[in-house]
Amino acid sequence: MVLDISAVLLFGGASAFAVRTRSANAGAALVLFLFGFFAAGTGAYGPIHDLVQASADALTTLGK
Repeated sequence: MVLDISAVLLFGGASAFAVRTRSANAGAALVLFLFGFFAAGTGAYGPIHDLVQASADALTTLGK
């Protein structure tokens, strides 16, 4: 079974959790940055999206 969710939804939920728990570390900062990036859809979308996709693909192959 494959679960397909939007990056904005994923990072939005993680951002809400980070803000609610008042998390102040590098991981929370990265999540908030990625949520803002995916929500805005700036001109830098292509390279950052490719980086996130490559990271997701690498994590997927580690699980096999």
